[in-house]
Amino acid sequence: MDFTRRETLVIGGATAVAVALPMQAMASAVDDAINAFTGGAAVGDSGVTLDAPEIAENGNTVPIEVSAEGATAIMVLAAGNPTPGVATFNFGPLAGSQTAKTRIRLAGTQDVIAVAKMADGSFAKSQKNVKVTIGGCGG
Repeated sequence: MDFTRRETLVIGGATAVAVALPMQAMASAVDDAINAFTGGAAVGDSGVTLDAPEIAENGNTVPIEVSAEGATAIMVLAAGNPTPGVATFNFGPLAGSQTAKTRIRLAGTQDVIAVAKMADGSFAKSQKNVKVTIGGCGG
């Protein structure tokens, strides 16, 4: 089958659009989750500590630790997963510390985001890029 130059450009452009749409949808899902958690309030860039490995050899079990002194809740998101919401940790007034450790599943190399709601009603965010060498969500 022979393609003209114009047909090749149209096919290439359509392919680029098809590849870019899921990325925008995932970014939108993360933004929507953050807006739902914060109620649309401004989010600061300090106050949350997110510990995650720089390189994870297996995306099935990636250890993370989040902490935010004075937080009432911390939400963890994996921006590149089909479902970005990973966990929300709630802390009551009798909590000894506002720290949580867990293992999460990552579909591939992506940003892990932690958003904390502080006791004074403000919000703080931290994110870290984790490079995954073996996929976790069916990869």
